[in-house]
Amino acid sequence: QLQASGGGLVQVGKSLRLSCAASGFRFRDYTIGWFRQAPGKEREGISCVANADGTTYYSDSVRGRFTISSDSAKNTVYLQMNILKPEDTGVYYCASSIWWSEKSTRYDSWGQGTQVTVSS
Repeated sequence: QLQASGGGLVQVGKSLRLSCAASGFRFRDYTIGWFRQAPGKEREGISCVANADGTTYYSDSVRGRFTISSDSAKNTVYLQMNILKPEDTGVYYCASSIWWSEKSTRYDSWGQGTQVTVSS
């Protein structure tokens, strides 16, 4: 089970931190990914972390502004989002996969999503 939280309304250039709390599976064995879906657009994989070794991935759209981190003691993955832009607006989901991948089709358990709105 995954529970995403931390979304909200924020101004351009500001920051938000999203959290994804995991339970019910061996956290260390899984990759946790963050995805977002803007209105009228397909779901986009923006970042993921392999809990086994800390390997990370960032999409071109967020690299250099977002940072993913994992706290195995809390079974929680964070997404620190800085220098937010209006195009970052969307519903953000976290998901888990036994595989290493940024593609949503490889993830089989999804959280409920948290809305992020960046106003200009």
